[in-house]
Amino acid sequence: MTKITAAITAIHGYVPPDLLTNKDLELLVDTTDEWITTRTGIKERHILKGEGLATSDMAVEAVNGLLKKRGIGAEEIDLIIFATVTPDMVFPSSACILADKIGAKNAFGYDLAAACSGFLFSLETASKFIESGKYKKVVVVGGDKMSSIIDYTDRNTCIIFGDGCGAVLLEPNEEGMGIIDAVLKVDGSGRHFLHQKAGGSLKPPTHETVDAREHFVYQDGKTVFKFAVTNMADVSAQIMERNHLSAEDIAWLVPHQANLRIIDATAERMGLTREKVMINIDRFGNTTNGTLPLCLWEWESRLKKGDNIVLAAFGGGFTWGAVYLKWAYDSQ
Repeated sequence: MTKITAAITAIHGYVPPDLLTNKDLELLVDTTDEWITTRTGIKERHILKGEGLATSDMAVEAVNGLLKKRGIGAEEIDLIIFATVTPDMVFPSSACILADKIGAKNAFGYDLAAACSGFLFSLETASKFIESGKYKKVVVVGGDKMSSIIDYTDRNTCIIFGDGCGAVLLEPNEEGMGIIDAVLKVDGSGRHFLHQKAGGSLKPPTHETVDAREHFVYQDGKTVFKFAVTNMADVSAQIMERNHLSAEDIAWLVPHQANLRIIDATAERMGLTREKVMINIDRFGNTTNGTLPLCLWEWESRLKKGDNIVLAAFGGGFTWGAVYLKWAYDSQ
């Protein structure tokens, strides 16, 4: 019996039109364009503005674009997995809301929260639904409206994050293309260094938590950087080793776009030159769950069937991982 793998057959992305540049941030906090660029590699980020707009609205654009490319209707989708840390509401899930907005009447769905690693965790999860043989079309969405949980008086975090969303369609493949392997990790002790303090069951919202600005992202930057550099590079090297891949075998590294120095360290550990690394952090910043699919979307025209691709991420929790896949189609 031929082995079924889960292959990406379409991809699309969306970033909102409004820009927040480093020069704009100079007016908000004590920072400079040079300081931000040197330490992060970021020049600008996109911000979702407008009354009543949420993460799912960016997902609508991404998924509708994906469906148009593939030439299928929303009613053909079996499952939606939505990786996000900024859901529209605590409940119902943004996957549920998205299904309603796009008319995916035959799909079930749920959100997956793993901070910046959520898209990777969702890809691995989705692949198992496809491999089971029961589901034929699974949409994985990665997106965040990070501006909704960023304190624009905190220069440690407001310079990093932007808003954006990407989506991929997974379908069965019998040619050996698609998701081949994954190494996924968590370490809950990292919660002390990157988290949102209030808003959950541990510390529900009160006037006091709002006044104390505890509903925004908190990050101990030096500690997070140290863990991210080591762990993201480690899993990327590990997935190469256990699949007997050399640097020459890898067509592309798709790294989480959190910090250019972390990206460079991961590529160096894998023995890859910059020419094989997807980088758009300068224009989008860290869109959390959106970074990986947005990279694939932007580079889609350069991808070839059979390309060996490694995706790697690190996020709050701590969460981290790497996914190895073979690209399944030549772009038109």
